[in-house]
Amino acid sequence: MSEGPNLLLDTCAMIFVANDSPIDPRASREISEAAYDGRLYLSPMSAWEIGIGVAKGRLNLPLAPLDFVDRFIERMSAKLSAVSPAILIASSNLPGPPHGDPMDRILMASARALDMVLVTRDEPILRYGRNGHLRTLAC
Repeated sequence: MSEGPNLLLDTCAMIFVANDSPIDPRASREISEAAYDGRLYLSPMSAWEIGIGVAKGRLNLPLAPLDFVDRFIERMSAKLSAVSPAILIASSNLPGPPHGDPMDRILMASARALDMVLVTRDEPILRYGRNGHLRTLAC
């Protein structure tokens, strides 16, 4: 097993990986290694976000949302990260100028509380990481 950090995929990263969309080569390698080592995580909040995206017609999937998430977790040997009241409250009190999207704030608070690297392509999250508030990996 590797000594690398645990990785938390944001929702868009999870969808890119699931759909075999092109991502940054370093991110691809680190995601593969994390999956192999049992260090790859997905937030249950991403399942909610996927369900909402499908329900509102903003996301088209080849499977029902729950089947899509379950298949991803199984195929990538991913684990679900914790979402506790402490994390949810922390998302409302992040340091610095955080992202305004509530779901992204929950993912950022989760990564901070659980000492994970958040994998994303979301520029406001990456900028927040560059400002020293969060460990991120661009995909």
